[in-house]
Amino acid sequence: MTKANLPIVPPAVIGIIGGGQLGRMMAIAARQMGYGIAVLEPGANSPTAQIADVEINAAYDDKVALEELLFVSDVVTYEFENIPNAAIKEVVQAGFGYLPQGHMPLKITQNRLREKDAAVACGYGTAPYADVSTEDKLLDAIEEIGYPSILKTVSGGYDGKGQWRLKSKDDLPEALEVIKNAECILEGFVPFDKEISVIVARSTTGEVKTFPIFENDHANGILHLTTIPADVSDVVADKARALAADMMAKLDLVGTLAIEMFVVGEDILVNEMAPRPHNSGHLTIDACNVSQFEQHIRAICGLPLIDPVIVHPAVMVNLLGQHADYAVKQWQTPAYGDGKMHLYGKDEYIRDRKVGHLTFVNDDAAALKRTVDAFLVDFPE
Repeated sequence: MTKANLPIVPPAVIGIIGGGQLGRMMAIAARQMGYGIAVLEPGANSPTAQIADVEINAAYDDKVALEELLFVSDVVTYEFENIPNAAIKEVVQAGFGYLPQGHMPLKITQNRLREKDAAVACGYGTAPYADVSTEDKLLDAIEEIGYPSILKTVSGGYDGKGQWRLKSKDDLPEALEVIKNAECILEGFVPFDKEISVIVARSTTGEVKTFPIFENDHANGILHLTTIPADVSDVVADKARALAADMMAKLDLVGTLAIEMFVVGEDILVNEMAPRPHNSGHLTIDACNVSQFEQHIRAICGLPLIDPVIVHPAVMVNLLGQHADYAVKQWQTPAYGDGKMHLYGKDEYIRDRKVGHLTFVNDDAAALKRTVDAFLVDFPE
């Protein structure tokens, strides 16, 4: 009998590849349930390592270190998708340990072209897109997709990095320079009404549960606010949740899948996917009966999943390096003191890097909006 046929229960050890804030919050949820934690991360004393029992400091593609993590852990997961797919595939196929998510989610989501192709193969719409790996392909794609459009590196980009807006032919020279040094995709601009995300979990047992819809606002390509419940119609909400569950099954994924979507009227288009808990789902810690992190641990350990429901309407304010001092100062005052502060243990506050989030909850939606609006009046840019 394999581990996939058995629940993995405390005091088992959960190994996490990646030491950032997502791993930290996974570890906190797992610790609360009684699990031990091991982490693989190049740098020492990472946010996840601060919660862990075992800290392995090595590159993500260090096979010896990966084997060590798998050896000391009863089950292994990853906290972000930009880790070497080939190294993960090699050690897992060699039978060194148990990583129920496997390497395929990484292969799909760490490449924007494969990600878009996967969504289309599952039967869902996306923005128009094209491979623009050569000058001729870029010119042909511009002819077909038109302006405005967005040039993106196919891998490695996040939070607005690795992206260039093409507004007119005047932007073509820069785009032609970009593709000389990086594999890229061109995406058509979508005049969307809202940006939403859906988080779905699928257990090793095949059980699937989907969270309510999150409504997202971005600033400079980085998540700024997330609101739950999203202000969308029941038709849109049902479509989005059904899409997420269907895609999880069609791609045969285990663990957590977050899907960012554009709402256009009553239709939805898939934008991006991530095979792990997601920034927009952080407010589930305070707003829902189960957090995305606990649900992820349950999924990879083969435990029963919880049907997620909203306990309190909430708005999460994402905190970047330039926001942290302001947010902590405001949080000390009576006006905002009931906000739920989450700081990630980063050793320094770097501009435009995520260092925490603050979640406001209130059963009175109008009062919730007033609080958030007031908090944001002097919010640093």
